[in-house]
Amino acid sequence: QVQLVESGGGLVQTGGSLRLSCAASGRTFSNSAMGWFRQAPGKERALVASISYSGSTICYSNSVKGRFTISRDNAKNTVFLQMNSLKPEDAAVYYCAAAPSTTWTIDVRLFRYWGQGTQVTVSS
Repeated sequence: QVQLVESGGGLVQTGGSLRLSCAASGRTFSNSAMGWFRQAPGKERALVASISYSGSTICYSNSVKGRFTISRDNAKNTVFLQMNSLKPEDAAVYYCAAAPSTTWTIDVRLFRYWGQGTQVTVSS
């Protein structure tokens, strides 16, 4: 069992930055692939970035590549999403998710544990 709590969302101007954090509890964090997803009103939830349990494999959606950085600290059971050069289209609820006993994945079906989400609003 993994419990996830996101933080760091908020209101930022276009071009600004935010750093999201996801604190995990439970024994399986270090052997779980982790992902950040987002969902804007009227849209489906979509993968933003995924990181392997070791941190050695990372994948980004094309829309955030070069602007966002995912990282993890297994000693602190935390995964991060550094978001730079934010655009209005980045506004969404951002969710952290864990795929236990999975080296790395972008398959949303393998992400079994989800946080409650944190709102990111980008003003133009």
